[in-house]
Amino acid sequence: RKRFFPIYIIIFYTRPTCPWSEKLRAWLQKNKIAFELLDIAESEKARDDLLEKSGQLATPTLDIDNNIIVGFEEKKISALLK
Repeated sequence: RKRFFPIYIIIFYTRPTCPWSEKLRAWLQKNKIAFELLDIAESEKARDDLLEKSGQLATPTLDIDNNIIVGFEEKKISALLK
């Protein structure tokens, strides 16, 4: 019997000097959660997108299918991915 899992589009906004981004990245990788990583220090478009979506430039920020989570909020992330 086949079982289908939902596929989520996850965009991970980060910057190189953010220790919480590193913790979140490690957690996502440990849990085998795929994501697109965008560095707001390197990409003006990523920075503009993050500001438009969240109203701020805080990192880490995740966009999970248009649900914005600012910070490493493990419980919120897990709840959205169920």
